[in-house]
Amino acid sequence: MILQLLPEQLQIIRTHAESTYPEECCGIILGHAINEGKTVVEVMPTENAWNTAADDFPDDDKGESQRRRYAIAPQVMLQAQRQARDRSLNIIGIYHSHPDVPAIPSECDRLYAWPEYSYIIVSVQKGKAETLQSWSLDDTHQFQPETIKNII
Repeated sequence: MILQLLPEQLQIIRTHAESTYPEECCGIILGHAINEGKTVVEVMPTENAWNTAADDFPDDDKGESQRRRYAIAPQVMLQAQRQARDRSLNIIGIYHSHPDVPAIPSECDRLYAWPEYSYIIVSVQKGKAETLQSWSLDDTHQFQPETIKNII
């Protein structure tokens, strides 16, 4: 699968990740999905609602903080879905950051991921956004890397 983005969209993700360091950032990706891949139309930064949403997660995750977990509030997802629909778009993915760890999905990322979405992870090392990688789930609910292509 190929995920196509504008350089400005990638910069929005990187800037958001740096601005929330040392906590994880998160956001919603709107666009179009076709057989060959997905095209991003808009990147929507959101607030990390992990602390307020922690009651909705299993006990072993409740002790985690926004430094190691992220959540997008359900009402924010619903609003984004409505906005996307009104513009003939879809939610095609989610992005988030990994402060001081690689841009590789965690087990928590995998457990809460949805098969149809792309998941962009940006590694933020000492406050600076570095590696950025997109992932999607395969038929066995395991993450596989996606190719990111800049739209010029």
